[in-house]
Amino acid sequence: MEECKYESIKLDNQVCFSLYAASREIIKLYKPVLDKFNLTYTQYIAMLVLWEDEKSTVKDIGKRLHLDSGTLTPLLKKIEGMGLVTRYRDVNDDRVVIVELTEKGRSLKDEVTEVPNEIACKVKMPIEKLMVLKKHLDELLMNLER
Repeated sequence: MEECKYESIKLDNQVCFSLYAASREIIKLYKPVLDKFNLTYTQYIAMLVLWEDEKSTVKDIGKRLHLDSGTLTPLLKKIEGMGLVTRYRDVNDDRVVIVELTEKGRSLKDEVTEVPNEIACKVKMPIEKLMVLKKHLDELLMNLER
């Protein structure tokens, strides 16, 4: 009886821990792959947003990545220093900072196209299962954001 009382607080029964541990392991898989492009995982996902949109505001990038400006600003400064993006203030509202790909940033897009496939191979799960997992995680995220 006493054992049942504590079942819900066992580490192995925590969804949050499974998500946390899996996330850390996935990000670890990216490191050697992204090292070839001199990018960290967080820089890579910021570039993914910009490869979709060409340019975006810092606020919109933060929203897409679920990152606050305290985390995002140094990251954007770093990739700007690498010559991948430029940052400038909006001419109509100087509170708004726009981030735009440079030619070097645009050309990097062609070089990283195999990154998702490399990671998928390292995960050792059928792509169909990964897509189902992604669908469930997207649903979870959507529910949490409500």
